[in-house]
Formats: sequence, structure tokens, C-alpha cells
Amino acid sequence: MRFLETFFNGAVMAKYLPDLLSAIVTTLWLSAVILVLGLSLGLALACLRSLGRWYLTLPIVAFADIGRALPPLVVILIFYFGLPGLGISLSGPAVLILVLSGVLAAFAEEIFWAGLTAVPKGQWEAGRATGLSFARTLFEIALPQAIRLGIPPLVNRALAITKMTALGSVIGVKEILSVSSSAQSFSGSATPLTMAALAYLAIFLPAVLLSRLLERRYSWAV
Repeated sequence: MRFLETFFNGAVMAKYLPDLLSAIVTTLWLSAVILVLGLSLGLALACLRSLGRWYLTLPIVAFADIGRALPPLVVILIFYFGLPGLGISLSGPAVLILVLSGVLAAFAEEIFWAGLTAVPKGQWEAGRATGLSFARTLFEIALPQAIRLGIPPLVNRALAITKMTALGSVIGVKEILSVSSSAQSFSGSATPLTMAALAYLAIFLPAVLLSRLLERRYSWAV
């Protein structure tokens, strides 16, 4: 009984449920924007890198390496608290989107690039031999194969990074962890944190199951 009162207090749930639902909406739209921007930028960078121009490859590789090496929380704090010193003020959601999209793009670029390099050289040459331009060979022959090869790691990486929206709690973004932590402080009950855990499960467990299905579906291509 004490366990239920501590973690599943009905009165506390009823009081803070509206705030949590609003936080879930915030988490969902942040995750959607981060996914679209991060994957799109990663794909674009991989395509530019395939041109083989050193002045494009060098900054792309540097971006990918730095983006994968730096802890996202450190970058978020630098952007949110440091940029105002340069006269640039960004909102919490804008910082979260900018940083996490960049991190996802760094990983996605490497995954897409690995897929492109895995396409047999003969297929590139066959496309050019039939009169296709480099761009058409890339987009019609190589890229579809690279995307298929990259689906399992992309899904897993995207899932890991979208869960990092919880880092928004340190810069005042009203996402699930921020709202539930505040509710826990005011109520003195662990119930809001239980609600947060259930909310994360409701959002991300289906994505985890989807990633498992995709891994099985495309495991032959990895």
C-alpha cells in the first residue's frame, strides 16, 4: 500500500496530468523536428562528400568527428549560456533543436557515407557507362542502396538522440523530465517521476520495437 501511495498516488496524478500531457506534446514535436533536420542534413553532407572534393570532405569529416565526440549536454550549456555573451540569444527549444539535430547529422552522415562506400564500385561504373550523370548515378543507383544499408543503425541512433530531449530540462524547456521534476519538487511525491517514466515508455517503446523489426528485416544488408 505504501508503494502505491508513493509511486502511484491518484490525487497527484490527477493534479499534474494536464501539465504532463502538454510536456509530452513538446517532447513529440521537438523529436520530430530533430529527426527531420538531423537526417536531412546528414544525408546532404554524405552526398556532398561523395563528390570527392577535399575542400568539401575536410570540413564535413571535421564536423562529423567533433559532433560525435562532444557530449551534447556540454554543447547545449555553451550555446544557451555562452552565446548571449556574443549578443546571440536563443530560446531553450531552439538550442535543443540546433544541438541535437547537429549531433544526429554527424552520426547520420557517417552512416550514409558508410552505405555509399559499401556500394560496389562496378555499380557506379555501370551507371556512368549507360550515360547517367554522376548525380543520377548517385541518386538513382547508389543512394537507395546506401539508405537501405543504413536503416538499422539510423533508427537506433535516431532513437538514442531523440531521447536526449530530456536534456532540455537543464535549460528550462518544458519537456517531460522538466515538468515531472518540478511536479515532484512541489508535491513531495515520486508519482510525477513514475508518470514521466510511463510517458517515455509510451513514446519510445513502440520505436524500440520498430527498430528491432527493421534490424531483422534488413539484417541481410548489414
